[in-house]
Amino acid sequence: MASSKVSRVGEEVWKSRIDKINAEVVTLTYGTIVAQLCRDLIVPNTASKTDYTAVNAELDRMGYNMGLRLIEDFLAKSNTGQCTNFRETAEIISKVGFKVFMNITPTVTNWSQDAKSFHLVFEENPLADFVELPDDGRAQEELWYSNILCGVIRGALEMVQMQAEAHFVSDVLRGNDTTEMRVTLVRFIEDEMPPDDE
Repeated sequence: MASSKVSRVGEEVWKSRIDKINAEVVTLTYGTIVAQLCRDLIVPNTASKTDYTAVNAELDRMGYNMGLRLIEDFLAKSNTGQCTNFRETAEIISKVGFKVFMNITPTVTNWSQDAKSFHLVFEENPLADFVELPDDGRAQEELWYSNILCGVIRGALEMVQMQAEAHFVSDVLRGNDTTEMRVTLVRFIEDEMPPDDE
């Protein structure tokens, strides 16, 4: 599918087939979830030191479970069909998936030589609007605030037979120049037949 056609699909689905909610409501709700996780997930044997590694893992887990379910809605609304390779998958994620669910279009860059990994560069990130990380000397080093998106991508790709890894490599909330995520194809998942009942 040509890149311009993919962009048109994302625009059309966003304009005509999606029930929309206020972006500020999503931003504030997500912020509340992250803040609650930061309060709940404490490093063992400390009084109030947030375990940001555990927060990142929980956000990823939540996103993964969302991705497992969102893919059906995405496929039903977008009618994109099956991708022929991982490059096409990246274009669909960027120009249709993110457009449909977040009304943004991150840029696909930095393909690996074997075309099994790429980066998504976010010019905007609605989840991070109005956000400042805690000033505890650790959050800007350890917390990946939008980590739920990594889980969503992993879960959705798994449902279309691709095991993938996704993680942020930079975030403007942490003082970086860009917000950037790396997505890597681990393997294509083969359909497995159940063992014979003998």
